[in-house]
Amino acid sequence: MEDEAQSMDNPTDIDSEAERPHQPLTTFPDTTNTPDPTAQDSLGDDELQRSGAEQDVARQAKTNAVPSLAASPLPSTQLPHTSSIPSTNEPTLLDAGSEDEEPATAAGFERSTSPASALHRNKGAEYRKVGEEGVCKMHRFSLYETVNWFYLVGGDVMDQKFRILKIDRTADSGDLIVVEDEIVYTRKEMNQLLNAVDDGNKASGGLKLKCTTWGVLGFIRFTGAYYMLVITKRSQVAVIGGHFVYQIDGTELISLTTSSSRSKAERIPEEARFVSTLSNLDLSRSFYFSYTYDITRSLQLNMIRERKAFGQGLLRKSLDYHNGMFVWNQHLLGPASTALQNTYDWCIPIIHGFVDQTNISIHTRTVSITVIARRSRLFAGARFLKRGANDLGFVANDVETEQIVSKALTTSFHAPGPQLYANPNFTSYVQHRGSIPLHWTQDNSGVTPKPDIELNLVDPFFSAAALHFDNLFERYGAPVYVLNLVKSRERIPRESILLHEYTNAITYLNQSLPEGKKILYKAWDMSRASKSRDQDVIGTLEASARDIVSRTGFFRNGDNVYWKSSIQNGVARTNCIDCLDRTNAAQFIIGKCALGHQLQALGIIPNETVEFETDVVTVLSHMYHAHGDMIAIQYGGSHLVNTMATYRKINQWSSQSRDMVESFKRYYNNSFLDRQRQEAYNLFLGYYTFAQGQPMLWDLATDYYLHHADPRAWSERRRKNYIKWFDPCHLEERRMRQEVGPKGALANKPIDFFDEYWIEYYRPTNLSAFPKILSYKVNSMRKYPSPKETQDGASELNLPQSTPISKNNQQNNDRPETEMSSLITSSLGHDGKNPLSGEKLPGNVLSDWLRQPSRQLQSEPTSNNNLQPLNNSQKPEKPLKDKSAATQWTLNEFVANSLNPTVVESEADEYLRYINHPSNLPLVVSTEDPPHNSDFLVYIQSNSPDAAAQMLSAEDDIADFEEFVNVGDDPLTVTDADTPKKRYKAYRQWLKGRSLFKQQRADLQ
Repeated sequence: MEDEAQSMDNPTDIDSEAERPHQPLTTFPDTTNTPDPTAQDSLGDDELQRSGAEQDVARQAKTNAVPSLAASPLPSTQLPHTSSIPSTNEPTLLDAGSEDEEPATAAGFERSTSPASALHRNKGAEYRKVGEEGVCKMHRFSLYETVNWFYLVGGDVMDQKFRILKIDRTADSGDLIVVEDEIVYTRKEMNQLLNAVDDGNKASGGLKLKCTTWGVLGFIRFTGAYYMLVITKRSQVAVIGGHFVYQIDGTELISLTTSSSRSKAERIPEEARFVSTLSNLDLSRSFYFSYTYDITRSLQLNMIRERKAFGQGLLRKSLDYHNGMFVWNQHLLGPASTALQNTYDWCIPIIHGFVDQTNISIHTRTVSITVIARRSRLFAGARFLKRGANDLGFVANDVETEQIVSKALTTSFHAPGPQLYANPNFTSYVQHRGSIPLHWTQDNSGVTPKPDIELNLVDPFFSAAALHFDNLFERYGAPVYVLNLVKSRERIPRESILLHEYTNAITYLNQSLPEGKKILYKAWDMSRASKSRDQDVIGTLEASARDIVSRTGFFRNGDNVYWKSSIQNGVARTNCIDCLDRTNAAQFIIGKCALGHQLQALGIIPNETVEFETDVVTVLSHMYHAHGDMIAIQYGGSHLVNTMATYRKINQWSSQSRDMVESFKRYYNNSFLDRQRQEAYNLFLGYYTFAQGQPMLWDLATDYYLHHADPRAWSERRRKNYIKWFDPCHLEERRMRQEVGPKGALANKPIDFFDEYWIEYYRPTNLSAFPKILSYKVNSMRKYPSPKETQDGASELNLPQSTPISKNNQQNNDRPETEMSSLITSSLGHDGKNPLSGEKLPGNVLSDWLRQPSRQLQSEPTSNNNLQPLNNSQKPEKPLKDKSAATQWTLNEFVANSLNPTVVESEADEYLRYINHPSNLPLVVSTEDPPHNSDFLVYIQSNSPDAAAQMLSAEDDIADFEEFVNVGDDPLTVTDADTPKKRYKAYRQWLKGRSLFKQQRADLQ
């Protein structure tokens, strides 16, 4: 410590200037070394203790944290946007133009300067350290730079607690030097620290703001120094248990070198090409993260792990925090985990796939539906370049899809009591898709849209399939239900080759599995069935879905005391040849079946069946369609070619042209763009790392050895048993622990010690607007169209509900009866009958008028052209003739008039003239004279030749017009000769003093 003190007090060191004993750190009034005794009544003990003591921030950093932290400077260029985070001491209004509650771009740390103050701190002042109670997760970051250092300042969601990290810019090439400060500062303390660093580097330019970020994705290097990848823009896409899930909308790659070193590196062609290759991976699409919720694992695994940690008296941080299979920046987190002690406090793991959420009202109960797709980073790549499985058992296009259905009664995962992570209103179901786990490829070097399928290795023991299914047992348990949708009959065998080999593999692997744990296998040619007129594709899929869900079950949270929980054991593994179009349709049907079970478990519906022609299934269909499109773009380069409408045989003729366009886009991307995208994948995921003497990434003829095990290591690796190819522990049934409370030292901790969802979700110090809150915007009626469409393409639920329906309106009469029924279902009388058919409707529908009163009308014009009410028996006793008197209605009269609206005679006549007007117009233009009583003829005859002659302009008007359009050489100068002109009339009035805002007379010379 003495050496540290000597180095910090050395006046020749640039950084040490910030640590001089008498150098002022910042400028806060009322923070002098000796507090004013008169201020003791207005300050608390803590505040009084800190008021003068915490000026010496650098000395505390020297004794309690890392040495000479405040003294170190950083380098870089200052970006023009140096916005600051508003203080949370008072509410801040949201930007009216912002679409979200928070802006897409992070605001920087708000620095302030004030008069100098002494650097001595009081003896009793203390800093909180990381890991202590009350320390929050950091949500926004500001990156500052001096000549030799980067400073990363992180703040919590309340903008009240801050931490700092410094990165050396002068380190040798290949070295990453990061100094982490474990002290948690207040805003005032962080201001002092940054101002001290700024003062210590005044000679070299001071401390500058480089950029503001929402998080750090990690560090990566190519041929020279390291780069830091940060998130610059984000948007909210979902909220799960009060924890927000964000999509990355923008990133920035920052070189961790000085300006001179960066200019030298840019002149190296290999370095520049590596940076260009990495930019081919668009990180602003379909990458997601969350600060406080582990989106790399399913809801079931998160709840089980939390309870397991409580049962052992451990915090969640002491467990394996994330599932590395779905962490796409795992390679970038490697250097960070070596240099940092608390890696995930600064760096954020991200997933690649799809996230969507919507809210829908079912029987007046709001239900939240969330679909999350996680793409595996192992053996990841483009369509024709990554097929089958590698020798480690990882398959191409491996995607885990989770469907979370929750009842929006409470926000958090916790039940009343409190019982931690035991809220029974959360359910989930998990599916899996992936390429056929065999060694097969397709050569797309030619121009054939569908290259031949080749089995590269015929393994009698099916080692790759064995490793893959053992991994599925480990992740999901048993049984695994395989739904194979490849073609079985072809003129030229392509997919059928894999069908027979895959069937043999399942048969071989099932020989060793115990009864009740065997792989359930069903092969069905879905493509052939969809082209046949006598086969029901949807019916066959629904039968398989019911069988799958009944065998695997689904997850429902609970405490096993008051609310019984259920666990999903096993998974449905669906595949076709690409795992895109057919697979997505099958997964939707399985998700629809699981949705019925989830809604029944939540008490929303009495049975587990949901029909297609319902709003909730339509919403789910839209979500799975978007889910399939995103997965298809990531793997195949285009949207889905065959959608659910194709397999339900309800698609329109226009969809054929769309399918052709998507097929061409997929062919173009696979032939010309996939190679560049695969190189970006290999570089970002760390499959390729630069080494001296090794070929460059773009010089490799194939990346086969990047994704497969090194053959030189085969002799050292222990060969797995061909008969006992699975781990028996993976077949054990998963159960939920009954203990829901923390144990040991954690028993008496409050909820916010474990889960800070309240602060993150409700934001108690911010003023929020409903249209900008995610929970308000995810309403299904705002995101998705109505399930039924009229013949002209308009949504029925979007029709004006106050428009009367008349028999004279032939367009309404042409509608099918099934469509018309949806219009009148919500217009009910007090007897609960359909006002048109008289049929008795379900009793639970009668309460809907309180939630959304309908004003649908249907009546016939009578002889006196009056529109009759919908139900005369329910007319008010004294109907009001003047609607302006509606404010004087009683509640009963208001309800009765809403259920039975009336119109006055003048309004009825006007409406009848309006709807009958088109029938009086000629629809065909001819040379024959129109009828004498035609309105068109009357209009033509009204324009006589005399009237046309009167339209000529007078000479005075023409002269005035010529005078107005003639503009002098200097039109801005007004002379005395110009004053009489008409164009200066307002100017003359201003000179006479008639203007309200009269000023001094202008000098006209």
